[in-house]
Amino acid sequence: MAQDITLKVAGKPYRLSAASPEMEQLMRLAAADVTAMMTKFDARFPDSSPEDKLVFVAIQEAAGKLSAQKKMSRLVEEVEALQGDVSAYLEAMKK
Repeated sequence: MAQDITLKVAGKPYRLSAASPEMEQLMRLAAADVTAMMTKFDARFPDSSPEDKLVFVAIQEAAGKLSAQKKMSRLVEEVEALQGDVSAYLEAMKK
């Protein structure tokens, strides 16, 4: 059952709905990460608008997601290759 929660991101509250307690925890961690990144960008780019800093955060997070997807794809390929090796080994053992 969805639960309404309020998250604070960069000092501003946002009302959202979390589908589960686990999702709520992930959303709270994500809000804390975004706030931490915004703080870093505040220090590095004090004259940039908050919107610009949010774009920086979004680009950084999207790049991280794409990198993780690429790594996951490589790992899946490795697992499939290992499964093939194990199957071939077991077939050879039967003979």
